Amino acid sequence: MNISLLGSTGSIGTQALEVMSALGLRPKVLAARRSVKSIEEQARRYRPKLVCLEDTGAARSLKTALADTDIRVVGGREGVIEAASFPAADAVLNAMVGMAGLEPALAAVKSRKTLLLANKEALVCGGAILTAAARDTDVPIIPVDSEHSAIFQCLQAGKQGIRKLILTASGGPFRGWNRERLAGVTPEMALKHPNWNMGPKVTIDSALLLNKGLELIEAMWLFGMPPERISVVIHPQSVIHSLVEYEDGAMLAQLGAPDMRVPIQYAITYPSRKPCPGSRLDLVKAGTLTFEAPDMTAFPSLPLAYSAAERGGNAGAVFNAAAETAVGAFLDGKCGFNRIPERIEYALSRYTHIDNPTLQDILETDRFVRGMKGD
Repeated sequence: MNISLLGSTGSIGTQALEVMSALGLRPKVLAARRSVKSIEEQARRYRPKLVCLEDTGAARSLKTALADTDIRVVGGREGVIEAASFPAADAVLNAMVGMAGLEPALAAVKSRKTLLLANKEALVCGGAILTAAARDTDVPIIPVDSEHSAIFQCLQAGKQGIRKLILTASGGPFRGWNRERLAGVTPEMALKHPNWNMGPKVTIDSALLLNKGLELIEAMWLFGMPPERISVVIHPQSVIHSLVEYEDGAMLAQLGAPDMRVPIQYAITYPSRKPCPGSRLDLVKAGTLTFEAPDMTAFPSLPLAYSAAERGGNAGAVFNAAAETAVGAFLDGKCGFNRIPERIEYALSRYTHIDNPTLQDILETDRFVRGMKGD
């Protein structure tokens, strides 16, 4: 498989390169946001045909740094779109963070590339548009997120008679805390996830159960399931990554160590399975597995996500834009932990709803929410 890797310098991107190396694969394209040093090192090691940095100034610096090679360097949003539709690649692994991943995902699908999707926001914001484009071009979207990969794997055993999808959540570092205690959470505290090694945005999302809200909306579009038939259960051990419940009461679950290299590799090699550099699960050492309901009062981001999912249209774009800006403000010390879901709720109460948004509508909704002054 010839792969374009978008978001190559992030947590998922670097693990994807490790997996690809173990499989004997080299990326045709590498793309990232602005990290000149990191992507230069990757480019010299993997020798792709094309390298892109979305930041145009950084792209110019990278072009100078790689002047002694035959690697072509592009920049800006146009460069990212070119990276996503590069002719020599037959698959795009989209590991970009946030809303920025939507347009490249669409470009990949419209160019008839298999989409290996780690960028959940593409579906949260533009699920109807992206899935319609995939149907029109007969292009598969293969999930990379551990929870959606788990459901995807379970569904290989049968797609008929499904009653419910069950997303598992570790509960993050503040499981069991109440709203009063959560008010004192700092970025340093929230960045210490008990099980997973992720980037800062995703780690903060996890601490809020905000990531589970995004995953709920993503699952709705990926698997064509209404939100009332998708539930969330807290599973602190992160051994069961998600489940499918069937009408007869049977449940199928996918288990594994909390290691993103496993779902990354499955997306790349699907439908085959090969030895993986990821960790292996020892059931005896894993011990007791426990489950509990999420605390919707202490972690209101999750019920807000259900509300956005039920509204449909451009509500997912509102939810995501408010979440991205609020989490960014929290990481910058400009917003309290409990203010993050409050700012999402504020945005959801003040936008203009569009039932069947175009891409332009989604982009304008995103800009509107990011420009909100009051909260």
